[in-house]
Amino acid sequence: MKDSERIVRVRFADQRLYAAYERLRAGKFEEKELAKFIERAISDLKQNPLIGIKIPQNLWPKEYIREYSITNLRKYDLPDGWRLIYSVVGNEIEIISVILEWFDHKNYEKKFKY
Repeated sequence: MKDSERIVRVRFADQRLYAAYERLRAGKFEEKELAKFIERAISDLKQNPLIGIKIPQNLWPKEYIREYSITNLRKYDLPDGWRLIYSVVGNEIEIISVILEWFDHKNYEKKFKY
């Protein structure tokens, strides 16, 4: 099976995260802008799930491993210093980019201990 024949999807890790995204879409101007950035990332991830930068395993937050049982972790840079963190799961038929979190650069550095 060729990559072009695979089903590619993007999902939020859980309902709480999706609800946060929906609040952004309905929020003030800055929040709506961030929602647009995330929408663009989702579109890009549907085209190429590996578009983000691979995060070395030694930097993975333990909570991601514990909560989501991740086997890979990637970072997609959003405008204005925001970061979207996701993991890719799949098989020969379907690839799913699972959005785990997004945050500004300061909180990204704190989370990943830079």
